[in-house]
Amino acid sequence: MKKIIKSFVSQISSKDSNFKEFKKFQKIIGYNFSNPSLLIAALTHTSREPLNTKGSLFERMEFLGDSILGLIVSEELFLEYPEYSEGELSKLKSKIVSRKMLALVSSNLKLKTVIIFNNDSTGKGGLNSLLSNTMESLICAIYLDGNIETTRKFVKQFVLKNYSIHLKKGHLTDYKSKLQEHTQSEFQATPDYHIQKAEGPEHEKMFTIQVTIKDEIYGLGKGPSKKAAQQDAARHACKKLGL
Repeated sequence: MKKIIKSFVSQISSKDSNFKEFKKFQKIIGYNFSNPSLLIAALTHTSREPLNTKGSLFERMEFLGDSILGLIVSEELFLEYPEYSEGELSKLKSKIVSRKMLALVSSNLKLKTVIIFNNDSTGKGGLNSLLSNTMESLICAIYLDGNIETTRKFVKQFVLKNYSIHLKKGHLTDYKSKLQEHTQSEFQATPDYHIQKAEGPEHEKMFTIQVTIKDEIYGLGKGPSKKAAQQDAARHACKKLGL
């Protein structure tokens, strides 16, 4: 399968590639590519792929990277928590491989500085979606260039190493679900989210969203996407409710 996917790499244009920055990035992630074109492919967003590409290589690498990440995280959690049930393992895994977690990791790696993309093409998910998708594509590239063990080393160092810290700080908590469960139980109602502002250029939009419960204001949140702003508003509401 590696040979099949590598054959698509030739479709990627390197005219936008900043090789100096790519060298710096490889030092940051602690992995040097034998085939640099795989790194270029992983960091070239769909918006910058050649129009004659049959299927998006970026999205295909994202797809495979997601599966590889899931396998490695599942194996590591299986070994680390022998006392956990299947449900507990699944819940923890979903947080570790979540968009939030991958976006946090990508910020530490300064991933945004090397992604080749059109500024107005971050999509509905916003910047966090772009970063998390590119993280998955990068994981695929490391796997194709190296093997499962080199990929495991990367995932353990940058994804699994500090996830417990993010969990303790609440960075990976789904506050919307937490708030909804509480309001349905205590108020027999669900929270309502209202956009107050949407400021800035399309590729750096900042949303301000207010959350109400039975028309009473419980929180105000901000974020680079509607989902992120809703989560932030729900976080403030949970704090107000003592959850």
